[in-house]
Amino acid sequence: MNNLFERTSIKKAYFTLALPVVLSMAVTLIYNLVDTFFVSKTGNPDLVAGVSQGAPTFTLMIAIGDIFGLGGSSLISRLFGEHQDHLARNVSGYAFYYSIACGIVVTIILLVFQNPILHLLGASANTWKYAREYYLVIAWGAAFIIFGLSPTNILRTEGLAIQSMIASMAGTIINIFLNPIFIFTCGLGAAGSALATVTSSVIADIIMVYYLRTKSKKLTTSIHETKISWHHQIQIYAIGIPASITNIMVSFATAMTNRYLISYGANSVAAMGIAMKANSIIIMIMVGFAFGAQPLIGYAYGARNEKRFYEIIHFDLFVISTINIVLTILLLIFAPEVIRIFMNDPVIVKEGALMLRWLSITTTLAGIILVFTTAFQSMGKAAPAFWLSFSRQGLIFGLAIVILAHFFGYTGILAAQACSDVLTLILGLIFYKVYEPHFNRKSTE
Repeated sequence: MNNLFERTSIKKAYFTLALPVVLSMAVTLIYNLVDTFFVSKTGNPDLVAGVSQGAPTFTLMIAIGDIFGLGGSSLISRLFGEHQDHLARNVSGYAFYYSIACGIVVTIILLVFQNPILHLLGASANTWKYAREYYLVIAWGAAFIIFGLSPTNILRTEGLAIQSMIASMAGTIINIFLNPIFIFTCGLGAAGSALATVTSSVIADIIMVYYLRTKSKKLTTSIHETKISWHHQIQIYAIGIPASITNIMVSFATAMTNRYLISYGANSVAAMGIAMKANSIIIMIMVGFAFGAQPLIGYAYGARNEKRFYEIIHFDLFVISTINIVLTILLLIFAPEVIRIFMNDPVIVKEGALMLRWLSITTTLAGIILVFTTAFQSMGKAAPAFWLSFSRQGLIFGLAIVILAHFFGYTGILAAQACSDVLTLILGLIFYKVYEPHFNRKSTE
């Protein structure tokens, strides 16, 4: 482990940790596209819109799981860099069991408050039935979905990126196969899509627990190794909550966009749902590289290795920006063809292509923002990590869509994310200058 994190070349170490995450994300991307494809093939715009409206619930669970997965892995990486292996082991046990408990609480809340939450998500009279079907199945599976984010991220802190990838890919591949069976063969429709997601999460969780128990030398699944100080618990939440804000804000942005678009009809909501899934081609790859590099950044920061720290950041920015630019150009050119793969309805293809172009045009900026965000998370810098996570698809996006929709109507709604990306990047550059690390003294964060 130490050779990989301390002495292996930046390029080799980066791709050793990042490529398995990217491959896992690529398979997840294929699932997202296949899921959208099968849902769209029902030929029912209300069902497609209903699933799109229920989808933020799943995203919210991923966000909650990130509190323990990303918060825990950030602290563990720094502790490994400081050679505090025993404490890091207890942090892994804490993240393991507290994520399960949190998942159970989330299920209860979602079931009790299902009606107001569905209203908040923008479910209308026509889409309510389908949104509720999807929502209820996902709600019952909350513990499995939320828990999975802990071992997925924590395994990588010990260099077990391939094992994390195998578990994630196995669950996703099973999800792909179960989708058409549950949606069409079993006739479950929107609920079938959600059931495939929950079932695959259970299988992936089992595989990851197996790897933790058999391959890991420094991490634990023991309930007796979960005791950590309040100080370290606060560190997990101080980084984990801002990290989770990113996904919570995705849910917020999706729900807010749907609420604005529903006045233009279910076709517009369905088209945006498809466009967002298509744009995830860029987003997933970007997230894979950024999250894959995070343990490397955290270890270098914890070890106070200034030269290696900056080399990793610069290489991360180069890789993500280069790939994003190429993929953005391809999506801008072939937007109608991409939308047509999912739903060959002339109205939806026309709307979806325009939406996809607006969404993809600033994803390179979003990638740079994500590198800054993951760097702050790795360093334990909670404040800038929070504000970047909260702003891009939260505060700044919310202000952008309200103002642009008021003055420019439909076009303003579509342009809101691009406007938010530009403004958030400016904020990220300011934060990076202000919070640039100083290695001449030992950090206690």
